[in-house]
Amino acid sequence: MSDRPYLSKSRLISAWQCPKKLHLEKHHKELGVITAQMESAFAGGHQVGEIAQRIYGDDRSVEIAFNFRTMVAETAALFESGADCAIFEATFRYEGVLIRADIMLPDNGGWRVIEVKASTSLKDYHVLDCAIQDWVLRNAGINVTSISLAHIDNQFVYEGGGNYNGLLVEHDLTAEVRGMEPQVLALLDKARVAVTGPMPDVTVGAQCHQPYECQFIAHCWPSDTKYPVTGLGGSKAKLAEYVALGARDILDVDESSITDKTQQRIFRVTCKGEPEVLDGARQELAALEFPRYYLDFETIGPGVPIWEGTRPYQAIPIQWSCHIEDEDGELRHEEFLDVSGQPPMRALAESLIATVGDFGPILMYTSFEQKVINGLAEAYPDLAEDLAEISSRLYDLHPIVKANYYHPDMLGSWSIKAVMPTIDAAMDYSTLEGINEGTAASDGFLEAIDPGTDMMRKQELEEQLRRYCKFDTEAMVTIVRFFTQERR
Repeated sequence: MSDRPYLSKSRLISAWQCPKKLHLEKHHKELGVITAQMESAFAGGHQVGEIAQRIYGDDRSVEIAFNFRTMVAETAALFESGADCAIFEATFRYEGVLIRADIMLPDNGGWRVIEVKASTSLKDYHVLDCAIQDWVLRNAGINVTSISLAHIDNQFVYEGGGNYNGLLVEHDLTAEVRGMEPQVLALLDKARVAVTGPMPDVTVGAQCHQPYECQFIAHCWPSDTKYPVTGLGGSKAKLAEYVALGARDILDVDESSITDKTQQRIFRVTCKGEPEVLDGARQELAALEFPRYYLDFETIGPGVPIWEGTRPYQAIPIQWSCHIEDEDGELRHEEFLDVSGQPPMRALAESLIATVGDFGPILMYTSFEQKVINGLAEAYPDLAEDLAEISSRLYDLHPIVKANYYHPDMLGSWSIKAVMPTIDAAMDYSTLEGINEGTAASDGFLEAIDPGTDMMRKQELEEQLRRYCKFDTEAMVTIVRFFTQERR
C-alpha cells in the first residue's frame, strides 16, 4: 500500500490546488496557520450541512458518526441491510481514497447523491469534488443514479419558524462528472506522489489563494524580513514573479520592474525608511465642521439566516459606536448593542437617528457604513428619509488617508488596523484581548445570542464587542487629530 496512501477527498482537492499544500498537510501540519476567517468558514459550512439534513431528511434518516475506526464498516452494514432512507455522511473507501457523502437519497433502486456547499454559486472545483465522490461510490459498488451540487441561494428570504426550504439550489452534474474519470485518476497519481515523495517544488502564486486561502502562506511566502515583498500589495501573480526572481524583501525588488503606481510609491517610501505625510489631509480634515461624528458599524452575515426577513450572507448591522467631537475638543461616546437575541436592526437604526442629530459630518473609514445605512433605509421605509439624510453627511476618511499618508510598517495596506500603530503605538488592535477583528466580532455576537451560552461568557463577549467597536471610532478620532496637528 506504499503507493496508495490514505487520501481523503479534501486532500485530493488540496493536491489539485497545490501538491505542496497537500505534502505540508500530511508531513508538516504544524507549519500551517488557521486564521479566524478560516475557522469561521469551517463553522459556517457545518451549519449549512446541518440545515441540509433538515431539508432532505425525515424521522427515518440516518447519520454516520465521524469515527475513523468504525464509519466505513457502519456504512457498509447499513447498505447491506437494505437501508431505504436518507443517509447522511455515508463513508466509503476505494483504493485508499476516503469520501463522506453529505446526502444520499433512495432513488428507484439506486441512490441520488447530493454534495452541499456553503457558497452562493457553482465553482469549477465543485465539479471535481463531485467527480471524486462519484468515482469512489461507483467503484465501491453503489448504484449512483445522479449526483448533484447544492449551494446557497443568496436571494432566499427566511420566513421564520425554522423553515429553510428553498435555501439550497441544486445543480445536476451527473453527465459532466461521468466524463471526468481521467482527471480524477491523474489527480490521484499527483496526490500520491505529493504524499509519499519529497516536498514538491512549487513556486508561490495565485494558487495560494484559490479556491481557498492556504494555511501555509506564511511558510511559503517570504515572511522573515522587515518588509516582506508581499508588502507591495497588488496582484498576487506579480508578487509571485518578484519572489521567483529571488526577492524576499521589498528592498530586494528591482525598481525598474515595478509598473504599478501604488507599488512604486510603497517601494519609494520603504527605501526612504520614514513615513510620507502630505499636507492635503491636514487642509481637508481641518475644514470639517463641528460637531464631528465618528461612526462604525459591526455586522453579521450568516449563511443560514437567523431572523425573519433576512437573506443568506446579508450584512446585518448589530452594533454601532459613535464618538462625538465638539469644537472645543470635548469628546463623548455613544453606542448601541443588543445581545438579547431579538432582531436589533430597527432599534439600532432608531437609536442612530436620535444620536447623530441633523448637522455635522459623520466620519467613517471606507464606504461600508454607507452600504449599511442604505440597507436599513430599504428595510424600514418609514425611517428612509432620516437615514438618507444621515447618508448624505457621511465622509470617508480612507481615500484622504491613502492619498496623503504611507508608513513602511503598513506593509502595503491602508486598513485602519495597519495605519493605527504607525500613528499611535498604543492604538494597536493586536493588544485587544479576545475580539480584535471583524470576523471575531461577528462570531462573538452569534455566540453571545446563542441560548446555550452561559451568562458569564455572554457578559464577557458583550464587553469585548463594546470595546472593539469603540476602539474603531476612537481610532478615527486619532487619525483626524494626527493629520490636523501643527507640524514643524
